[in-house]
Amino acid sequence: MDLLRRVAGLYPAEAVPAEALKVADEVLEKYGTDGLRLLVLGLTSRAAVAIESEAHASGRPLESLLDEMELIRLEAINGDDED
Repeated sequence: MDLLRRVAGLYPAEAVPAEALKVADEVLEKYGTDGLRLLVLGLTSRAAVAIESEAHASGRPLESLLDEMELIRLEAINGDDED
């Protein structure tokens, strides 16, 4: 929850990954790999529910929404390569 509190509404949006990595490092240092595993479990559960809710609310197939998310991720990665 600390991670979500730190990144929700964070501006610019590009700052979110850096903050997420900072939290992951803090969790690893304080709780070890078990802590990281719990972090991943919690975030994956919340993300899955949010994605399913968005697909339902927008009337889009789940796969369509996931494909769009993947495209955005790839564009972000490729954008970093162009710098």
